[in-house]
Amino acid sequence: MTIITVTAPTGRLDVEQRRELARTLTDAVLVPEVGQPAPAARVGFQVHFVERERDMMTIGGRLLADAGPEADVMVVDVAVMDAAWQADVRAQVIERILAALAAVCGQDEPSPAWWVTFRVIDEGSWGASGGVLSILPLLASGVFTEERAEAVRAALAVRP
Repeated sequence: MTIITVTAPTGRLDVEQRRELARTLTDAVLVPEVGQPAPAARVGFQVHFVERERDMMTIGGRLLADAGPEADVMVVDVAVMDAAWQADVRAQVIERILAALAAVCGQDEPSPAWWVTFRVIDEGSWGASGGVLSILPLLASGVFTEERAEAVRAALAVRP
């Protein structure tokens, strides 16, 4: 289960850009998480788009409304279930997200004011379907490569 929240100034992303980001941001996390582009795993991913008026966002202590149109601020928050999220895997996800944003926005590279946060939700702290979820039963679903499933089992086994 993964929730990706994109916060941007109102009107920054049009509906076509949001459609493309829904797919590419899902892929940016899904492939590193499960080890392959498993179509069956896609249902466990949500992308939320939040728009804020330019007078409700700031950078450098100035309202975007006062900073001018060149102030291109976006924040992407990624919340994932506890699994094998070593630093190199998190870095891969963050880089893939920034590349997807740049591509959809028609830029050669991401803006330095586009920020990505990556949060791992502790085992036992994610709920849906009327109860608490664990990633462990999902490992037998066939969407994880054996390598990723083993990495998740190993990562969770060493935690208290």
